Amino acid sequence: MVIPADIEAQILRYYHAERWTIGTIAQQLHIHHSVVRRVLGQAGLPRIGSPARASRIDPYLPFIHQTLETFPSLTASRLYAMVCERGYRGSPDHFRHIIACHRPRAKVEAYLRLRTLPGEQAQVDWGHFGHLEIGRARRPLMAFVMVLSYSRQIFLRFYPDARMENFLRGHVGAFSAWGGVPRVLLYDNLKSAVLERRGDAIRFHPTLLGFAGHYRYEPRPVAIARGNEKGRVERAIRYVRDSFFAARRFTDLADLNTQADAWCNGPAADRRCPEESLRSVREVFAEEAKRLLALPDNPAPLLEQVAVRVGKMPYVRFDLNDYSVPHDHVRRGLTILADPQEVRIVDGSAVIALHPRCYDKGAQIEEPAHVQALVDQKRSARKHRATDRLVRAAPASQTLLMRAAERGENLGAITATLLRLLDRYGAGELQASICEALTRNVPHPNAVRLALDRRREERGAAPPVAAGLPAHVQARDRPVKPHALETYDQIKDCSDDNN
Repeated sequence: MVIPADIEAQILRYYHAERWTIGTIAQQLHIHHSVVRRVLGQAGLPRIGSPARASRIDPYLPFIHQTLETFPSLTASRLYAMVCERGYRGSPDHFRHIIACHRPRAKVEAYLRLRTLPGEQAQVDWGHFGHLEIGRARRPLMAFVMVLSYSRQIFLRFYPDARMENFLRGHVGAFSAWGGVPRVLLYDNLKSAVLERRGDAIRFHPTLLGFAGHYRYEPRPVAIARGNEKGRVERAIRYVRDSFFAARRFTDLADLNTQADAWCNGPAADRRCPEESLRSVREVFAEEAKRLLALPDNPAPLLEQVAVRVGKMPYVRFDLNDYSVPHDHVRRGLTILADPQEVRIVDGSAVIALHPRCYDKGAQIEEPAHVQALVDQKRSARKHRATDRLVRAAPASQTLLMRAAERGENLGAITATLLRLLDRYGAGELQASICEALTRNVPHPNAVRLALDRRREERGAAPPVAAGLPAHVQARDRPVKPHALETYDQIKDCSDDNN
């Protein structure tokens, strides 16, 4: 329960000035007597009145103080068990209230105001601003914030994630907006900056070190649990939340970044500069910009490079989506080079696919030429497989197809018909019938079918039944034995005799 400041003042005045007892104060102010005792105990003033009575815990206070000095965070329940082992017989609830008064308070540390020279330092950090819905994807909305420590000029850029590539893109955007580079950049213990830290031993991210070398600045992490060292960027993120992002409406990420740029160059730059109270941030930054390091002639490449492997399907998975590749690159390892606008898929040094980048989830981004080439290849493959099977079973079919092609016949229909005849009559009969049709100079499947039927009738064989057909369909092709007509004559003679 939080006691208002005016009630606390009344409790202290009635107790020490008016000499009221705790019960009287509680009754007159309509509060519980334990609240009055807590207020008096927190005030740290000596109690007025009769001397305090001896308590059961008094003999154990030296042991309690010594234990809490060694283990300040030791729980009251554990300390109670230790004191009970030494003979204490008080209740645990009363013991817990007493320990709260004797537990040592954490020491409060004072901080010095850190001042920097113009162009000397900037501070960098990420800020999380909820999530962004893009199609079926729900991506984190991350704000990259860089602030110059002297002029407090802010650079703000929003990204759909906090990957290293976007982290470095934020740096390049800030350097380009300011027209220069600070000499030192302070980082929190981000994974994008510090991979491992053991005391003062720090292992920086190698990508960040290479980037810092390209732009000739010094990356410097802040000390652990020293928020004052990067308080400028933390206050800048809070300022962004309250003055820019609160109740902000935007259509997409590009619209939000356009508004952020206008805000940084407008209201954020017109605010009062903490280092120069009589001037604005814009005026101080105009002087600080002259002290920044010059930009390099060539900007650093900031492509996301990911090694992928194509499976049975001609697609590669990147950032929750599938991108098509030519079908002749399946079962191979490729490399993806991506920027915020497009995705390039390369095989060695050759670019085999180029797609616009998609931030949706589970989408298939296809190049129509890739799909059409696969469809054409599948159709021709099916045709070649059928032709190979037919030629292996009946070699004369190759000559028949060549002659049919010279006459402009539909080779696909002829191949399909010959394959059905092959399944019904077998390879030997089909080969002989094709040779007979070629001898008659009729390269057509109908001539082959007539030759097959004639040869079957000469052998007196039944018509072949296609395998796999239903029983009632197979029954239609069975030979029917005609009934003897003499039985009908006998029936007729019997009917005449009865008449």
